[in-house]
Amino acid sequence: MKIHLRMRRAATGLLCSLLALPATAQPEPLSASSSDPVTLGWMQGFPPPPEKRLRAADGSFFEFPALRYSVAHMREFMPTVEVSRGLGAPLPLKYRLDPLVDKLRFLPWDSDEPITFADAFERNYTDGLIVLHRGEVVYERYAGALKESGQHAAMSVTKSVTGLLAAVLVAEGRLDESRLVAEYVPELKDSAFGDATVRQLMDMTTGLQYSENYADPNAEVWQYSAAGSPWPKPAGYTGPVGYFEYLAGVQKQGEHGEAFGYKTINSDALGWVISRVTGQSVAELLSEKIWRRIGMEQSAYYQVDELGTPFAGGGLSAGLRDLARFGELVRNRGRWQGEQIIPAAAIDDIRRGGSKNAFARAGFDRLKGWSYRNMWWITHNRNGAFAARGVHGQTIYIDPAADMVLVRFASHPVAANGANDPYSLPAYQAVADYLISLEMP
Repeated sequence: MKIHLRMRRAATGLLCSLLALPATAQPEPLSASSSDPVTLGWMQGFPPPPEKRLRAADGSFFEFPALRYSVAHMREFMPTVEVSRGLGAPLPLKYRLDPLVDKLRFLPWDSDEPITFADAFERNYTDGLIVLHRGEVVYERYAGALKESGQHAAMSVTKSVTGLLAAVLVAEGRLDESRLVAEYVPELKDSAFGDATVRQLMDMTTGLQYSENYADPNAEVWQYSAAGSPWPKPAGYTGPVGYFEYLAGVQKQGEHGEAFGYKTINSDALGWVISRVTGQSVAELLSEKIWRRIGMEQSAYYQVDELGTPFAGGGLSAGLRDLARFGELVRNRGRWQGEQIIPAAAIDDIRRGGSKNAFARAGFDRLKGWSYRNMWWITHNRNGAFAARGVHGQTIYIDPAADMVLVRFASHPVAANGANDPYSLPAYQAVADYLISLEMP
């Protein structure tokens, strides 16, 4: 039973949903240097020796420390669909690298011992980190299995991409956030989503009978995982096939609009709405709206189910610099090189944030005062920072006051961000404060 569950867990990439779970005590893992995938020799050789092979079918590719390799090679393990960058030449980023960033010191949460930004890079098992200040690269560093020409799993950062696409459609007048989900996707009429508004879906304030507790073998996440698996179903399987068929059977629990509930199926239901409105998959729409238009270096890709449906809740992989470009587009309220690429109203709506009261009911005790809007995490701090977040340490962190975009890829052994937030969020603030100081007379 445990092996079968592990197979289903690995097959869909639904590990990104673990962001909703609190960090729990774990045995002391290998350090970042000791778990370096190049040093450990994962998947090296033709063929690799048996003890260094990673497999998707049995889930071993996503167990620490193996995940430190697989997060930068997801396309080797899972079927995918391309987010095309088009045929134009990449638009180079401007550089003014600042060696002082690594030396910045800050206090982690619950600590009286300061550490440096470079210390935090190692402590958080960072695979790649880039910082833009007013659109120029002031910091860029790679580690582990990620190279500057490579792509890395963004996990639940994908949700924020999905949310942005929906916000763009709302701003364009193509999607009415006040209408019921079932008006756009009649197949969801008899599901829990049927009487939810599009806005409630976008802000994850839906009332759903759905658990993402991976410790519970009876949690609904395993049924969703089985439905979304791209691999052949086991003998005797009678459940839904594909993400969409599963979503149509989700039952309601509680009332919509009362509380924030971080559940991946909201993102995939929103992806279905987006596709029904546009006649395009989220991969095609992302390519058309953004990836082809701002000089990306590489095409991105989504993991897909056996029907080819992109995993809108966590399946995106992309290059570090390209996600920095994406973040810079958002920071600039949809403008790029003097051209309005996406409506500024979509970004403004994200930055306004959602209901703090609804967010508080979700129990993210270390994120007090935050909210969630259009599948983005809004800090409501003095700088107006907001972020896309994914398990194992993925983030796009945008600080408008500091004119800063920070993107990090990581492979932390603990999935929940509660394990790295104490060393990450104050580090981001330290960089923002430093960049602001550079602008002072």
